Amino acid sequence: MFTTDPVIRAKDANIFQDNNTVLANLNFEIEKGEFVFLVGRTGSGKSSLLKTIYADLPLRLGDMEVAGFNIRGIRSSQVPMLRRKLGIIFQDFQLFQDRTVADNLEFVMRATGWRDKTKIKARIAEVLMQVGLGSVEKKMPHQLSGGEQQRVVIARAMINEPVILLADEPTGNLDPEVSAGILKLFQQINKSGTAILMATHDYNLIRKFPARILKCENGVLQDSKNQTITLDNAV
Repeated sequence: MFTTDPVIRAKDANIFQDNNTVLANLNFEIEKGEFVFLVGRTGSGKSSLLKTIYADLPLRLGDMEVAGFNIRGIRSSQVPMLRRKLGIIFQDFQLFQDRTVADNLEFVMRATGWRDKTKIKARIAEVLMQVGLGSVEKKMPHQLSGGEQQRVVIARAMINEPVILLADEPTGNLDPEVSAGILKLFQQINKSGTAILMATHDYNLIRKFPARILKCENGVLQDSKNQTITLDNAV
């Protein structure tokens, strides 16, 4: 069913790491098809916020709705259904090194309910073409460059046509030229209607590809929609 509701809506949400509040009283929305950068120093709460969004950390205080799921009190049986609507991209790739690119993608597909071999093969070819990797299905991850591996990770995240991609420092291990290529790819994906929330330390990338910014600082979340955000050199 088509809906115009935001992909993420947080109301008075508090983000915890262990028993410490790292971000308090979050109130923000991310609309369908929006591109948002998430910035802040190491330890400021960026990763904890992303983990709360995909239900890896519990939301104990306040409310948050993600892709139609209420994160506060979400049942463990609902978490796989939530994650099917999200694409999650990590800095360290998390590819199986002993499997081909196609086998890496097929593993995720079977884990999320794909059964038809013909459809699996067609979708793998489709997402690899989408990320500019037309002929790497049979290659092993170690045969690919860092930038190519990250593109495979993005393809994996796109398998189930998510409503939003959550990217945690996806260019952290890549050189500037490759990082810019990954950002351009995100922009293409975003133009096709997928929202993107990307945590990054790379302020040069943000200056080159400006978009809305959420900044974690001193336990609060600043939003460039409501205030001017300074991009000091993040650590």
